[in-house]
Amino acid sequence: MSGTSLADWLRSQDDDALAALLRARPDLAVPAPGDSGVLATRAGIRASVAKACEDLDRFTLTVLTALVVAGADAAPVGQLQVARLLGRGVGAAPTRRALDTLRERALAWGEDEALSVVPAAREVTGPHPGGLGKPVPELDGVDVESVVGELDEQERQLLHALADGSPVGATRDAAEVPPLEHARTPVQRLLARGLLRRVDSGTVELPAQVGIALRGEHPLGLVELAEPELPTRVNEASTVDSTAAIEVLELLRHTENLLGAWSNEPPATLRSGGLGVRELRRTAKTLDIDETRVALLAEVVVEAGLATATDPGMGSEQWLPTTAADGWLAAPPEQQWATLAAAWLALPRLPGLAGARDERDRVLATLSDELRRPLAPAQRRGVLDALAELGPGTGIRDPEDLATVMAWRAPRRGGRVRDDVVDWTVREATALGVVALGAVTSAGRALLGRVDSHGADPGGAGHEAAVDEAARVAATALPTPLDHVLVQADRTVVAPGPIEPDLAAELKLLADVESVGGATVYRITEASVRRALDAGRAAEDLHALLRTRSRTPVPQSLTYLIDDAARRHGRLRAGAAGSFLRCDDDVLLAELLAHPVADRCELRRLAPTVLVSPLPTADLLDEVRGAGFAPVAEGTQGQLLDLRPGAARAPAPTHPARRSPLPPVPSGEALVTLIRGIRAGDVTASAPRGPALATRGVSTGATLQLLQGAATAGSSVWIGYVDSHGVASRRIVRPVSVGGGMLEGFDRSRGELRRFPLHRITSAAMVSD
Repeated sequence: MSGTSLADWLRSQDDDALAALLRARPDLAVPAPGDSGVLATRAGIRASVAKACEDLDRFTLTVLTALVVAGADAAPVGQLQVARLLGRGVGAAPTRRALDTLRERALAWGEDEALSVVPAAREVTGPHPGGLGKPVPELDGVDVESVVGELDEQERQLLHALADGSPVGATRDAAEVPPLEHARTPVQRLLARGLLRRVDSGTVELPAQVGIALRGEHPLGLVELAEPELPTRVNEASTVDSTAAIEVLELLRHTENLLGAWSNEPPATLRSGGLGVRELRRTAKTLDIDETRVALLAEVVVEAGLATATDPGMGSEQWLPTTAADGWLAAPPEQQWATLAAAWLALPRLPGLAGARDERDRVLATLSDELRRPLAPAQRRGVLDALAELGPGTGIRDPEDLATVMAWRAPRRGGRVRDDVVDWTVREATALGVVALGAVTSAGRALLGRVDSHGADPGGAGHEAAVDEAARVAATALPTPLDHVLVQADRTVVAPGPIEPDLAAELKLLADVESVGGATVYRITEASVRRALDAGRAAEDLHALLRTRSRTPVPQSLTYLIDDAARRHGRLRAGAAGSFLRCDDDVLLAELLAHPVADRCELRRLAPTVLVSPLPTADLLDEVRGAGFAPVAEGTQGQLLDLRPGAARAPAPTHPARRSPLPPVPSGEALVTLIRGIRAGDVTASAPRGPALATRGVSTGATLQLLQGAATAGSSVWIGYVDSHGVASRRIVRPVSVGGGMLEGFDRSRGELRRFPLHRITSAAMVSD
């Protein structure tokens, strides 16, 4: 049976069908195809076919396999042949829908009675499509079931084993194919009957016709017609959001602590890049969280530009917070969260791989190049989109269930870690507050661009707009920062929830965090009070802070602690000599000079109330404080100075715009232009024309004469043309003028006057209008 070629079938399709094809397979649009023939050629390239098959579900792939097994890559087949291969229980409606999907992607074409598939489909479906071997022409028209029925039990068992598993088997009995009367073993007898095909001296293959006959009602095995049911649980959307809010607060706290830890003690960068296991464990111990969470946080903060590997020119390479971290630390919680969540969503890496081993048994380090996977954002987005389809408040019970569904929807996508990616995505999204109780949060939906401020579904908001919207939605779920705390009798301070940034900063100076959870407990000690005084706070400032911000009375013992520390604090003053200490209390100075620290600091009395040292002021302060004294630094005018080192920072990196490894889906305007060009190319290809004058650029007198003659007569010419990108096309042009190295004429394919450099015209011929 002869059929229509793919190129002819594409020419017969309307513009909507071509637009659907170019949207489904955007790689076909780059560069713009010159006509339907070029489009058909690209649609049949193996790499493009393989890419198109990644978007097919398991049943549609089975229908494509049935077409290949039926031989539709060599000659058209009917839908009835496909139905027989699919077996009993598969209705006509789902088969028709699958065929429509294959036609939409130009993987198959033709009417139901004459279906064809691209030859590359056989390569893509594997060496044994449907688990069947190659067909043997000698078995065409043979009643295989009757022949098999005449075999002995041992021979039938051997055939069934190959039909139920791989059609290829290893044997010692295939050195040759003997006549039946000389065959001694089951393999030799089956080879002699043609029920096995000899591949080589040690391998045999079960022909497709035998496999189909032995499988009975299911020639391609059990067909998974519909996707597996996904067990779900339903909660109120507000419950999901409030649960996520708790995770968000933990995320922000841990991120702030990580930036602080890396600022104080920047971890070294591995020689091969990445964060070493020892540094990972040290950070985990400092933050009191597990290493998996540290790996995720590290990947996200680096992707967000909040930390980076320092330039080797700055000394030893380290992971250091950037100047952008200061802006993040000062931002409202909802903006902090949106920055981290957006960075994770776009992260072209798989943090879940950290700690695994490669083929050389080497540990894959966090932040190393080995974790880079350019398709990770698309995979992550696919998992979240599948969750978001369940609706607000509806979530999954187990990531494994979702992995099963995703495997049915796109069995050829994801590679070896496909199921792991589903699990990692759900767990990471939960840790980041994008998912809670197995459901996508309201803020997570906004981040995905699924809702705007009016609750509509715009089908894809811009990145910045989605991030801003996500922050706005997150703000409604996060608890309002408190402006107060509760001071307890045991000198602890309880923050019953997140507190305002300025209050948090003051408490961080005055007290040490003792425990965290739903509430944060701080403890005020003499050392923490001295820290606040060292930072320039006066005793009255600390009293005022507690008096105005505590909803409970300040215990008298805490007031005494602050006053006592303040009385002893600052009685010694340090300045530059190297450095000096001054004090109006002779007894205190005498005590200091008698202490061993005086020798270490080389202190000497310069005046009755002044001691000097060659040490820098900061070092002198550290030594004297370490000896149990409480000096403070002062400036030239006697004002108190805070000499604590500022937070270490690296310049914020400038990330170049990332290009997706996937070709972009053409816009509506681009589709119109592409289809117009294809239609024009088809017209050009079919236009009647005289003999072409081929040339490597117009240089012959005959070609110039042809173009100039057409310009004089107002006739049209057919030209072969290669543009500046090297893309060849064919045009029909009515020349207006020829000269100065240019052909100027009306391009019928574009409907406009254009200029063509003569050296880019490869051939020309007269066209009958």
